[in-house]
Amino acid sequence: MKTYLECLPCMMNQALRAGRIVTDDDVVIKKILDEVGDSIKDVSMHHTPAQTGAVVYKKVKEITGCEDPYKQIKADSIKEALALYPKLENYIAESDDKLLTAIRIAISGNVVDFGVNKKFSLEDDLDKIIKQDFAIFDYSEFKKQLKKANSVLYIADNAGESVFDRILIEQLGVPVTYVVREIPIINDVTYQDAIDSGIGEVAEIISSGTTAPGTIMELCTDDFIKQFENADMIISKGQGNYEGLSNVEQQVFFLLKAKCHVIAKHIGVKEDDIVLKASAIH
Repeated sequence: MKTYLECLPCMMNQALRAGRIVTDDDVVIKKILDEVGDSIKDVSMHHTPAQTGAVVYKKVKEITGCEDPYKQIKADSIKEALALYPKLENYIAESDDKLLTAIRIAISGNVVDFGVNKKFSLEDDLDKIIKQDFAIFDYSEFKKQLKKANSVLYIADNAGESVFDRILIEQLGVPVTYVVREIPIINDVTYQDAIDSGIGEVAEIISSGTTAPGTIMELCTDDFIKQFENADMIISKGQGNYEGLSNVEQQVFFLLKAKCHVIAKHIGVKEDDIVLKASAIH
């Protein structure tokens, strides 16, 4: 997926939000906006929005000296999600189709996204998405692929959402490798965030190596790329990973809520739609 013109003001807004989390010094924030603007004007529109996002957050870190602006926000999101865990387990226990309910739960966690300027209520969105119709629903293909798979590569998105991912991992019935970001960026899940979410109890945790808010193959390690290319089944969570993986050769199952009109249009759905999409095999 390429960067669209509408992505550029969004990047500036993200820089502003991140800057304000770190400092209330308008001079520092103005410098962030100036330097992000200078950097963005040289970014290729053929790059994914996630690649452009890497440029934005690198500048925020350089100017503020803060390596993880969203550290406390991530911790709070994980704490809030863990408090809901008994409710998530109850949804599964009462479900006639536990796998599908777990997929819905995993997607509902995708609202925990501070890279988009949208308010959310984790519990309210959970209750809504549990009943919401899918805009794209490749569930039969998902089950077919899972039945053949000896393992699953699960590419994670956000901290807090990671707790909801655990519910789905527990229903997959095969060994899972859970893929996190190499460094803190926005509220994306890192190794420690995954541990704090309890993922280490249900899956092996690895880093893809990417320094972007999405899985950009050019930024990933050779070890991850090898696992990706040889995976029996790949699950990708969220918009940032969709941006980076929408054109790869391997089949990927994208689980997300469309929170951005640009991505919604690219997928062929409406904003706020939920998606279980099997990518075409090229």
